[in-house]
Amino acid sequence: MEKTENEIRNQYEKLTKKLIEEKLTVTTMESCTSGLIASLITDTEGASAALKGAFVTYSNIGKIMQGVPEETIEKYSVYSNETAIAMAEACRKTYAADYGIGVTGTMGNVDPANASASVPGRVYFAISREEGTEVFYRELAPMPSRYEYKLAVAMEIAKELLERI
Repeated sequence: MEKTENEIRNQYEKLTKKLIEEKLTVTTMESCTSGLIASLITDTEGASAALKGAFVTYSNIGKIMQGVPEETIEKYSVYSNETAIAMAEACRKTYAADYGIGVTGTMGNVDPANASASVPGRVYFAISREEGTEVFYRELAPMPSRYEYKLAVAMEIAKELLERI
């Protein structure tokens, strides 16, 4: 895992420097990654020029409190493309950022609060910008720890965001 973690940290350093150079801002609304994306962005000096703020919305009510319509969660489930889109758009709007990232999914075990929609390793994330919002879906292979799931999702998000900057 050490090599993989270092590769991910290097990707985020590259991402943060690119955001700073391009004078672009980003925000996140994270559920299953629990703030790891924002943390990785801020590991690079000068990140305050790029990261406007972030939400960790681990519960359904947390997402709703930060602007995800309750109807979206009820109709599509908390684990869905639609919820990831709503998360990305809500945080981008709140912080008036160039990019908003929303991520939701299940890491390793079934979520008892959302058991009918919870499939271990299934992750949804979205990247919102003024031109529109793109949504992504990933099925992750079983991993030994929740942290490794989070790192895998972080790498996927970094790759997609770097392609768009």
